[in-house]
Amino acid sequence: MDLATIVGIVGAMALIVISMLMSGELGMFVNAPSIVIVVGGTVFAVMAKYGLGQFLGAVKVAGKSFSMKLPDPNELIDEIVSLADEARKGGLLSLEGKEVSSDFLQRGIQLLVDGHDPDVVKTLLSIDKNKATERHSIGSSIFSAMADVAPAMGMIGTLIGLVAMLANMDDPKAIGPAMAVALLTTLYGAVIANAMCSPISDKLKLRAAEEAMIKSLIIDALLAIQGGQNPRVIDSMLRNYLPEGKRNVEETQ
Repeated sequence: MDLATIVGIVGAMALIVISMLMSGELGMFVNAPSIVIVVGGTVFAVMAKYGLGQFLGAVKVAGKSFSMKLPDPNELIDEIVSLADEARKGGLLSLEGKEVSSDFLQRGIQLLVDGHDPDVVKTLLSIDKNKATERHSIGSSIFSAMADVAPAMGMIGTLIGLVAMLANMDDPKAIGPAMAVALLTTLYGAVIANAMCSPISDKLKLRAAEEAMIKSLIIDALLAIQGGQNPRVIDSMLRNYLPEGKRNVEETQ
């Protein structure tokens, strides 16, 4: 569970609601026509830009911004070095049936045990990595598009409200609801874009980069194990993936 995403979005929404309550009744900030224009308009406008499957898939991908858990790189390197040591002593077949912490690593080990050439191992795992990156990229771009479209739909709602207001200037009772539509659509568009869609889009980009780094590390590790590299060399090579401040002390000794 990614607490930063949850706390960030819920916290931002809570502060907005609190500011509304401090300004008066919450009910005066709820306007059904404004919600229809901004929420409905944003969803359908963005859906028109993508395939239906890609749009619906983005909802599933968005869940990774809240709950995606990647292996700790230092713990993963320690695990891989242990596997490399075992393979060096007992051969690649000694890794068969070995339970590991990552499904991607598990698939790679099975390829080694099955005796595939290094080029085949690298190609198959790279395809897996690239497809995952592509899914994250599409999900991120859909939420980025929603962050762009929501304020635009808010502006459209504002224009609709102003036209309705100007058309009913002789009816004072109609001016208030029309102004509410005009102003609240702008508010809804800004909230959807900046407090929800934009943070989710950015978090998906971050998750995609982190996952790609972990999978690149695993691919290099598996090829090194297959090539019979010394475990200490593999350890040193893999820790180059990490920021200097996050490398284990043992690595520098």
